[in-house]
Amino acid sequence: MDQFDWAAKWAHYLPNKSAIKEAESGKSISYGELNRRATALAAVFSTQFKLDKGNRIVVLTENCIENILLFSMAQKTGICLIPLNYRLSPKEINKLIEDANPGLIIYEEKLSGLLSEYQKNANQQPLIELKALESWIEKGLNIPQTDVPDGEFSEDDPLLVLYTSGSTGIPKGALYTRKMMFWNSINTSLTITLGSETRTVMCMPPFHTGGWNVLTTPLLLFGGYSCLVKKFDADHIIQLLETEKPQVFMAVPTMLKMIADSERFKDADFSSLSYLIVGGEPLPIPLIEEWHKKGVKIRQGYGMTEVGPNLTSLHHDFAISKKGSIGKTNFFLDYKIVNESVKVVNPGETGELIFKGPVVTPGYWNKPEATASAIKNGWFHTGDLAKVDADGFLYIVDRIKNMYISGGENVYPAQIERVLISHPDISAAAVVPFKDPKWGESGCAFIIPEKGKKPDEAAILKYCKENLAKYKIPKKVRFMDDFPKTDSGKIDRKSLAERV
Repeated sequence: MDQFDWAAKWAHYLPNKSAIKEAESGKSISYGELNRRATALAAVFSTQFKLDKGNRIVVLTENCIENILLFSMAQKTGICLIPLNYRLSPKEINKLIEDANPGLIIYEEKLSGLLSEYQKNANQQPLIELKALESWIEKGLNIPQTDVPDGEFSEDDPLLVLYTSGSTGIPKGALYTRKMMFWNSINTSLTITLGSETRTVMCMPPFHTGGWNVLTTPLLLFGGYSCLVKKFDADHIIQLLETEKPQVFMAVPTMLKMIADSERFKDADFSSLSYLIVGGEPLPIPLIEEWHKKGVKIRQGYGMTEVGPNLTSLHHDFAISKKGSIGKTNFFLDYKIVNESVKVVNPGETGELIFKGPVVTPGYWNKPEATASAIKNGWFHTGDLAKVDADGFLYIVDRIKNMYISGGENVYPAQIERVLISHPDISAAAVVPFKDPKWGESGCAFIIPEKGKKPDEAAILKYCKENLAKYKIPKKVRFMDDFPKTDSGKIDRKSLAERV
């Protein structure tokens, strides 16, 4: 039994333990059945499709039990899964498939239209509709294990390729190895205490590292339980948080705001929840306080597709006193904050945040130049500007690529946004640069008002003058009902820049 075959391990120890459930269909699967069916799939892919270690399978589905079956199959065979973003266009999907060069594509029937561009290609790889997996599993159950070749696996073999959102350029496929997943799970457990009795509700999408590696794969390692949700709906999530009784739940700030704004929130029973795990963007203090009133602790953190992704955690005891902080790095991880010469800066000074440890990706699929640019002497360069305070708490200042220069001064949008959201009439804010004939670049502030509030531009600029240096004050203000989002739930700054 391979040490990285987690389903086989838990099938040995707790075969009847519930592993995965689908919220919408109500279907569930135990660890014993997960292992049995994944073993059958492994036999089919090895003997019928001649796929083994190093081969790739593209997966185009929403959250479902089959995704976890395929993951367990990958652990048994060395096949690498590539879950694609079903919110992309057919042309974008086609480009990713061409880049991935898979030996097989598995898709959900409702998403078949996304393969229309790919199906124009002369050299198509086999396509399997998700429902057809059942018949392949039945075939696999009748294949003797003696007919299935034994594989020899390394901890550096990739299990997943997860494409970055591409918000700053062409999407890149980050390689996720067995070693990365193991150490990410260990780091996560040390931070939030996972075990075989831990339960979660997972509404992050399966093409995103948050959907796979914040809680799903750590709980597969520790024998826990995940209830998978296909689409986020605030009222449905509230219902599941009450009925499924999870101890941990991961969401991005936009989701938590929508839940808190629901009519059901006030009377909802969240007594099972030990923590909310929050990532993506800082959580505004008023929203933290709303959840605290419900007795729910907040664990904010920082992560990225290429490293982990669970990199830092802000303990709930410091959610208010260290507001804006991403906390401290997880246990088995080293970091530095460096200047352009890769020299460590002093506490309080701003520099690029870099990481080193067993959770760092070995690189990007099929992109050696991008790999060499990101990983230097074993250190992954995040592109994020950060600083550390006297107590060792880390703060993200901004993305290097978000920074703009106005009148010769470096301006970090995140600093301005933190001031804006502290205004009582502002729910959310985003600042993007635009070309300015006098100053080179200036900022435009996009504002979502609080419900029932109608702040005007003059009041907002007056507030900025009271709290910001002159060169940081936005030159324009735009009001919106909502922000465009990337598929990872972050603000789509490119789209906002086009609206200045």
